[in-house]
Amino acid sequence: MASLTGAELDDLQSFLKDWLRHTGRTQADLRRALRAASIRMPVLLEVLQRTHNRDGLVGLAQQLCGVEDLWQNEDGASQSEAVGRGVEDSLGQLDLLLQEIRQDQ
Repeated sequence: MASLTGAELDDLQSFLKDWLRHTGRTQADLRRALRAASIRMPVLLEVLQRTHNRDGLVGLAQQLCGVEDLWQNEDGASQSEAVGRGVEDSLGQLDLLLQEIRQDQ
């Protein structure tokens, strides 16, 4: 598999920051979910880059959907209904992205 280009890494970083902000999560939360060595964005991107190199864009999307599932399961009933809808909405967006990627292949 080809590595992500600089522009693709920039896009992924922007996506991650927006996603974390939208879900009320932090880079520390993402670090735990990815089992990365650090919360620094370059380290998180490196973990995702390795997934992309090994499994392609579909694997990367599946990994992010898995993180979303993990967070949703962790939150369970502790979140209010309004915040829960936000998590469900973002999960739906990731699922749609994964479906679109599969259709493009």
